[in-house]
Amino acid sequence: MKVTYSTSTDTLDVILRKDVEIVESDESKPGVVLDYDADGILVSIEVLDASKRVTDPRRVEHEISE
Repeated sequence: MKVTYSTSTDTLDVILRKDVEIVESDESKPGVVLDYDADGILVSIEVLDASKRVTDPRRVEHEISE
């Protein structure tokens, strides 16, 4: 998984599966784009206007719960 934030476009991308072709994108909620592969599996999430929707798009926390 990879998370990137672009200051120039103010977008936050969460790539769940790399090197997979995106065949469908769906903006199910305003400002959130979900990308799917040919089998309908979620590949990535894009948050538009991220600085308005995320507490701090430049900071990522990672936690593993057991």
